[in-house]
Amino acid sequence: MAMAQVVPIQGARSYQNVAQLEGVSKSFGDVRALVDFTFDVRAGELTALLGPNGAGKTTAIKLLLGLAHPTSGRVSVFGADPSKPPTRTRVGAMLQVGRVPETLRVAEHLDLFSSYYPNPLPISEALAIAGIEDLRNRRFGELSGGQKQRVLFALSICGNPDLLFLDEPTVGLDVEARRLMWNEIRQLLDRGKTVVLTTHYLEEADALADRVAVINKGAIIAEGTPAAIKSRSAGKKIRCITQLSTEVIRQIAGVIDVREDREAKVIQANNAESVLRGLLNLDLDISGIEVTSAGLEDAFLALTRENS
Repeated sequence: MAMAQVVPIQGARSYQNVAQLEGVSKSFGDVRALVDFTFDVRAGELTALLGPNGAGKTTAIKLLLGLAHPTSGRVSVFGADPSKPPTRTRVGAMLQVGRVPETLRVAEHLDLFSSYYPNPLPISEALAIAGIEDLRNRRFGELSGGQKQRVLFALSICGNPDLLFLDEPTVGLDVEARRLMWNEIRQLLDRGKTVVLTTHYLEEADALADRVAVINKGAIIAEGTPAAIKSRSAGKKIRCITQLSTEVIRQIAGVIDVREDREAKVIQANNAESVLRGLLNLDLDISGIEVTSAGLEDAFLALTRENS
């Protein structure tokens, strides 16, 4: 496998590492899920792990939670084995695996989960942070999908963990509920908590993350602040109406990608001015030109495409 070009961190602050994967490889039979994987989780920071399905995100999280062991390399959380009880009592997780008994009431679930931790939050506080005070006496099985998601969030924080793993936390939430959870996550960071987030909502990572790590085929292919990755990996987007074919546009220097959007072409460019000059030289009748900054989603697609 060729060495990936990693986007360096720009404008990042200095943090103490609270968890590390050092030169980790993990195989499942003939499948190599992680390859010489090195990654740090920094105190007080929200790090977003992004990648296509099967990229290795879930494997990395399971290793950090002590739910799996590396084939080679070293995993540490708070300087210790993540599977040991003293470490696990400092960690909370909201995962997309496992089941919660449907017959227990919400407050009963929180009471049970809190008992596993030495210094848990009061149940009323966990309910308030998750915005589910009115659900405390409801049975889990009676809740909607979005309500269940917020209960799972409450369960992940009820132990007052120092390190929190959130795996797709806003799946099933409407726009308003998603924004409310973003605010709750920001408040946890303000309290000094450390968060590792996996999400397929690139807007979510852009809004919340101090640092983004993009994973593909078991390796980190880009790492940095959202702004750094957007500026260095995606450039600008040009939307225009042109008679030029996609193939011709791809040949213009500075073009990263081209796609069709109804009657228009959407061009991802690392040098918008040069690409615009090229378009105008080739098509004098070009119209409807719009130039915007590319988002994190554009950067993500470009990076994973380059390393496919």
